[in-house]
Amino acid sequence: MESSGQVEPTQPVNTTNDSLVTDSSTVDVSADSLVYQISLAAILSVITLGTTLSNAFVIATISQSKKLQTPANFLIASLAITDLLVSILVMPICVLYTVIHTWTLGQIVCDIWLSSDITCCTASILHLCVIALDRYWAITDAVEYSKKRTMGRAAGMVATAWVIAISISLPPLFWRQVKAEELTSCSVNTDHIFYTIYSTFGAFYIPTLLLIVLYGRIYVEARKRILKQSPKKVGKRLTSAHLVTNSPGSVASTTSLQCGRHDTQSSDTGSSTSENQVKVTVSDALLEKKRISAARERKATKTLGIILGAYIVCWLPFFIYTLVVSTCDTCFNPELFDFFTWLGYLNSLINPIIYTMSNEDFKKAFHKLVRFRCCRS
Repeated sequence: MESSGQVEPTQPVNTTNDSLVTDSSTVDVSADSLVYQISLAAILSVITLGTTLSNAFVIATISQSKKLQTPANFLIASLAITDLLVSILVMPICVLYTVIHTWTLGQIVCDIWLSSDITCCTASILHLCVIALDRYWAITDAVEYSKKRTMGRAAGMVATAWVIAISISLPPLFWRQVKAEELTSCSVNTDHIFYTIYSTFGAFYIPTLLLIVLYGRIYVEARKRILKQSPKKVGKRLTSAHLVTNSPGSVASTTSLQCGRHDTQSSDTGSSTSENQVKVTVSDALLEKKRISAARERKATKTLGIILGAYIVCWLPFFIYTLVVSTCDTCFNPELFDFFTWLGYLNSLINPIIYTMSNEDFKKAFHKLVRFRCCRS
């Protein structure tokens, strides 16, 4: 094709408007992304701070109250320390990594963070098993175990939990290679399927099975003890001349007694009768004790349900997804993985609430500590 040396007239292209539209859409996307990142960072930071404060208050309450310094509460304090380590060593870095999705802290920090994550989270889960085992022994062999239930025994159980947790977190350090180039991601290598099975079963599936068995036995034994304490014979019936309302276990039956007073006259006009009605509330001690026993049973069932329910809801999705991803590379979704990870971390926030708020002595000590702090401030 020959060149005529002249440029044919063409319609002007409005590159300015197109560029403005493109720049405007880019700015909108960037602004939305920035708002999303800030909101996500704020939510995760609040969860992290709440986990730190709640577990710190548990530790402070037990350390300040002599009444709470028992072997059973020592295990709860150890659990709180473990969850506190999760909130200090693991969650803050995870907030940054979850928001920007790029690792900027180098290989050494990555190794330390992953090891801390696996160790502390596994230790937290194993602490739940230790507490369940302690409660099981206490309720099934109360007399003998009360002699063995010492601080030394509790410390040994805690040490065993940490040894198992460390043994699960160490293997990845042996095959993890230090990369010379800049590291952009930090995650456990799921190529070793045998380690994935070993770690997930050791950190979750076996402890979960143990928890279900132990709490099932605890519930059965607690129910037996409650039923044994209920009197088989009819209790004493307590009567009162006043009608008592809204008294738990007291309104067994209300009877109307007619007390008649007849005044007979000898006259031929006949006789007149006046009647007085008195309502008497009859309270059966047996019914009251049965209601108290039923209330205790409902509370025990509710507590066990909350403990197991919260634990399973928080950690089951993560460990199922971990097994799936190890066998299916295309199934990995970063956003879904982050959600399941933080759902598991949420258990460290829930633990101090469940294990302490169900204890009346602890609640009183906790409120006393809060009032003391407020008065000092």
